[in-house]
Amino acid sequence: MTTARLSALHIYPVKSVQGPAPGEAAVEPWGLAGDRRWLVVDKDGRAITQREQPRLALARARPATGGGAAHGGITLDAEGMEELTVAAPAAGDAEPARIFGDPVDVVAAGAEAGAWFSAFLGVRARLAYLDDPARRRPIEPEYSLPGETVSLADSHPLLLAASASLGALNSLVAEGDRVQEGPLPMDRFRPNAVIDGTGAWAEDGWRVVRIGEVVFRVAKPCARCVITTTDQATAARGREPLRTLARHRRIGDGLMFGVKLIPCSTGTLRVGDTFSVLE
Repeated sequence: MTTARLSALHIYPVKSVQGPAPGEAAVEPWGLAGDRRWLVVDKDGRAITQREQPRLALARARPATGGGAAHGGITLDAEGMEELTVAAPAAGDAEPARIFGDPVDVVAAGAEAGAWFSAFLGVRARLAYLDDPARRRPIEPEYSLPGETVSLADSHPLLLAASASLGALNSLVAEGDRVQEGPLPMDRFRPNAVIDGTGAWAEDGWRVVRIGEVVFRVAKPCARCVITTTDQATAARGREPLRTLARHRRIGDGLMFGVKLIPCSTGTLRVGDTFSVLE
């Protein structure tokens, strides 16, 4: 019998921007340490993501190291752009931002970071930081418990995807009318955790899972958006996987792939950790 294991971890320091794939990551109540603590916003404080700006896929962010970088700082880079290290701003005057209508208080990162993203995207943009993730609540309270928190992720702390389900989805894409767009890589779905060794679509029945030493509650399936049609290496858009998900994975109003997790405990995840379903 094959043992299911954690095969990859992904952290996205800036929402909708590329991030590192570390061998281990700490689990905090609101998500993986350092995941989605930064947000690109427009002049009115509205989130700018790959939905509006697919070019964000071509920017990279990683935790800053050395040089006296403040804890939580990041280094930005992209082709044609000078590398920029941004220190996490000290807690100060918070300003309102909105993620798809959901309000959240953030702290501005400063003019230099805003100028970097404005030049990269060709639109006026600013960079903001969630200095205290303990104050943001999941935006779908019916799928969370009182007191649970989330970083700048869309709705819940972590996204988990199963390799077997991606294989099944790619088989369906190969049977459809957009064969040339497949097979799709896992990065289209921007998961935090990838699990090998399960059955395809087995996640539909999970309620509580354990990865290594950490237990998670499965909040809900993840409804997918246009970001999944964006090639993360080129920023070009196609029609898949939404076309195939609409035919085979429509649940209610959503086109589902992956599941959203809420930590029941904290600890450290390590690639290679065993994965088990508790409920």
